[in-house]
Amino acid sequence: MSDNLTKLRKDKSISDVKSNNQIKTTNINILLNRVRLEKKKTLKKKIFVSLFLAFLVCSLTVYLII
Repeated sequence: MSDNLTKLRKDKSISDVKSNNQIKTTNINILLNRVRLEKKKTLKKKIFVSLFLAFLVCSLTVYLII
């Protein structure tokens, strides 16, 4: 009986280690995806701001010339 109990404990500990590894890799993938999404958002913001500033400068020069 005790032999079966030790085998059961070993099997349970092995399955716990496997599940912990899966959770860690999932968390890393989620974090990497979040970083990629944040980079895309900041790039879009920078492009929008630069286009807005270029439009503003162009409109001011046209206004001052006329």
